[in-house]
Amino acid sequence: MKKRRFTAALLALGISVSLILQIPVSAAQEDANTQESADAQAATGEGGGSPISTNSIAGWPQGPEITSTAAVVMEDSTNTVLYGKNMDTPLYPASAVKIMTILLALENSNAEDQVVMTATGVSGVTDGGANISAQLDESFSMEQCMYAIMVASANDIALQVAEHIGGSVEAFVQMMNTRAQELGCTNTVFTNPTGLPDENQHTTAHDMALIMKAAMSNETFRSMAKTTSYTIPATNMSGGERVLTNRFSMIDPASDAYYEGCLGGKEGFTEASGSTLVCAAERNGMTLISVVLQGASGQTDDEAITTLDYGFSNFQKLSLGEDDFGLVSGGTVIVPVGTSEDGLTVEDNETDGQIERQYLFGGAPVGTAVLENVQEQDNTVTINGEANMKAAKDFSASRTNMPYYLIGGAGAVLFLLLLFAMVKVVKS
Repeated sequence: MKKRRFTAALLALGISVSLILQIPVSAAQEDANTQESADAQAATGEGGGSPISTNSIAGWPQGPEITSTAAVVMEDSTNTVLYGKNMDTPLYPASAVKIMTILLALENSNAEDQVVMTATGVSGVTDGGANISAQLDESFSMEQCMYAIMVASANDIALQVAEHIGGSVEAFVQMMNTRAQELGCTNTVFTNPTGLPDENQHTTAHDMALIMKAAMSNETFRSMAKTTSYTIPATNMSGGERVLTNRFSMIDPASDAYYEGCLGGKEGFTEASGSTLVCAAERNGMTLISVVLQGASGQTDDEAITTLDYGFSNFQKLSLGEDDFGLVSGGTVIVPVGTSEDGLTVEDNETDGQIERQYLFGGAPVGTAVLENVQEQDNTVTINGEANMKAAKDFSASRTNMPYYLIGGAGAVLFLLLLFAMVKVVKS
């Protein structure tokens, strides 16, 4: 009887232990699988998830739904992404490519340089894209060429500028790809300077925002981007002047898509890419860059406006560390309206006597700063102080105390003699 009870007790104990050990593991595995499935659905927009990645940030204002395949709104000074929909998905760029073409022209030539049309450039007159009907051996200044590319989206001029700067279009394209990598682009491949369809040429909304930021940092580009009309005087080959008109609707006061504060931009369209748009706008001391890719013709400007309004209405700029004397650079963050410094977390990385600080909101990067590593400096001072103290002690230890004893003794004898003399005077 006792043996049966003992056996039953052992069996019950074994079952209990098995249940205790197995249930949490099984539940944890099930939760992990569920989360992986949810993440995959959210990334693709399936199963009720949203391709708007920024909507998943805790406490982040929910971004608007748009019909274009991909879009991004990025703040200029901090690179903070305020709105992102499929922003890292590779897509065809169309004429947005020309922003990089102009950027390289600005960085690798002078405005007064003379660009002479060759067969390379003239081929752009008949390639099916926009052009200014440039002729063989016709000469333009580089400034005129850049305005022709920005204002009139001229493919013939873009090809000729590429050959002029790179020596060949192929070499210039390599320069474009190298520059894209330098700017932090991770999924961009250029194959021509015009944006005409090529199955190997692609970029992302995020990468285009980085390229636009670099271009907007150049004052000459900013001037060209907001130009609505430009005149090229008669050349050595033309019989008269060319008046170029910018059809970018967001800077045209007469357009329904006019956007107050827009600093300019570039639109494009091909059958393969759909409608593409890249622009920048400034309001209340904050500059935002908007990119919309693979949209419907006539809708990308409206969706750029929608996402820009979302950014300007829901976010604010904060300056942190203004009273911190250790601040070397940065310290500006872009956060949802109403957020204070207490709502942020930081990640620090120490290097070369400085601290590189990343500010985070809900796990999303919103700004950076570089600080002096005060603690490291204090440690250095302490170490140096201890070393100096040790050196002083070593110096003292290496010297005998005998001279000090002799001086003290002589002083005592003189004091006693003086005291004895005073007593004798008093008695007399």
